[in-house]
Amino acid sequence: MNIELFRHETILDQCAGLPPLPTAVVHPVQPAVLQATADAVAAGLIVPVLVGPTARIAEAAAHLDISGWEIVDTEHSHAAAQTAADMAAKGRVGALMKGALHTDELLGAVVRAESGLRTERRISHAYLMAIASYPKPFIITDAAVNIFPDLAAKADIAQNAIDLWRVVFGSERLPKLAVLAAVETVNPKMTATLDAAALCKMADRGQIAGGLIDGPLAFDNAISAAAAADKGILSPVAGDADILLVPDIEAGNMLAKQLTFLGGAEAAGIVLGARVPIVLTSRADSVQTRLLSCALAILLAEARKQGLIK
Repeated sequence: MNIELFRHETILDQCAGLPPLPTAVVHPVQPAVLQATADAVAAGLIVPVLVGPTARIAEAAAHLDISGWEIVDTEHSHAAAQTAADMAAKGRVGALMKGALHTDELLGAVVRAESGLRTERRISHAYLMAIASYPKPFIITDAAVNIFPDLAAKADIAQNAIDLWRVVFGSERLPKLAVLAAVETVNPKMTATLDAAALCKMADRGQIAGGLIDGPLAFDNAISAAAAADKGILSPVAGDADILLVPDIEAGNMLAKQLTFLGGAEAAGIVLGARVPIVLTSRADSVQTRLLSCALAILLAEARKQGLIK
């Protein structure tokens, strides 16, 4: 996989000609958050609106010039999350970016009934990744939001990921989604395998649309054609997956971080299923990851504006 191709032609270059996205940066009271914001501004990806305590923001920005950025003063992180969600619901901003607050605090403000940001879909997170040892970019989901999703949640997680893949890579072919488990056969004692079988049937009946789904598949069978052949697995997905749907947050989080920190994978993360994209930044993220995540937000916002996704 050409990592530079993933970074630029696939994602960042698609943003060329699109205006920077007005983005509420929620509770940006740490220097790393403001530096990430400055990097995204310099790349022409966002127009930031800083939502949080003005005094603490100014203190964190001691070595940055933020004089041209709008600041919306709030008392604390909880108020910042609610204010930012309200701004997104009213169309003042087109995306949210997590600052120095807990993920559940931000998403709690998004999913509350009165926020106006909920859709019929479950909110989920997706990592779009590329690694030199795999021939194409792929998605891991959900590694950050849903702790132990049930079948209905997994159906939404699958649909969200399929929609993301089609936004980034187009509709010329159907993305291949592998539902991961520890084994590739259905075992009544292993919930992940039962859910995988049900998701496949849901796709057959059109309850999940726009992708090819197969499972249960163990990780090696999902990404290695040789491993799938050794097991005698006949599947259009096995060995060629575009999307890896994990059984729970622990499996997904460990898989994504292992690929990133030990395998040198590039990654971009985004929260899907709300009416605006949500960028979850981390102090451990590289500059490239932050920029690619903002670029995904732009592409998703544009796709929603054009009616390509719900």
